[in-house]
Amino acid sequence: MKGKHIILVGGNSGIGKAVAEQLTAQGAILFMYSKSGEGTTALDFSKDFEEIPGLPEVIDGVVYCPGTINLKPFHRISIEDFKQEMEVNFYGAVRVLQACLKGLKKSAAPAVVLYSTVAVQTGMGFHSGISSAKGAIEGLTRSLAAEWAPSKIRVNAIAPSLTETPLAGALLSTPEKKEASDKRHPLGRVGHPEDIASATVFLLSSQSSWMTGQILHVDGGMSHIK
Repeated sequence: MKGKHIILVGGNSGIGKAVAEQLTAQGAILFMYSKSGEGTTALDFSKDFEEIPGLPEVIDGVVYCPGTINLKPFHRISIEDFKQEMEVNFYGAVRVLQACLKGLKKSAAPAVVLYSTVAVQTGMGFHSGISSAKGAIEGLTRSLAAEWAPSKIRVNAIAPSLTETPLAGALLSTPEKKEASDKRHPLGRVGHPEDIASATVFLLSSQSSWMTGQILHVDGGMSHIK
């Protein structure tokens, strides 16, 4: 990854922060953006924009990290809630990728990594909002992988299970909640940001050069093992 130009959106906490740390350790050159702008360039990816400031001419990788955890019974989720899930998880990714496409086409080995969730493949109650938005991400991943294959742009996604990040704090806020969540996973624990970051770096690197259109399940066995 040394010298590669990587666009990282949402890299100031949780999984994004772990991705930034691992990429930096491997010598990548990061261009970091977040809605808050803390330690990064401010970018409100939930609204339309004409361009992203400060993009390099050549873009070797794009990682779109922003996400939501808004678990409610279906009858309590408003249309506005669904729209917000889509804005953050899906439309934001679309806006960023459209802005980065020109630079990706100039790279010798460009790669895109998006994030889904285990709840798309494994039906889970109270997840209809996030599952719908992340299901759209999985469709986008496969469609763009096909469309961009002639340009050698690889597009893959990672579908984690519950991961110990600030976003998931309310779900892991007590020892009892943490223990219960650990036990739900075949490997006996929830995810760590480093687990997802390592998979992200792999998908950006030449080690995955023959992979595109894949949804990589990094979920402690949740989606495939009982």
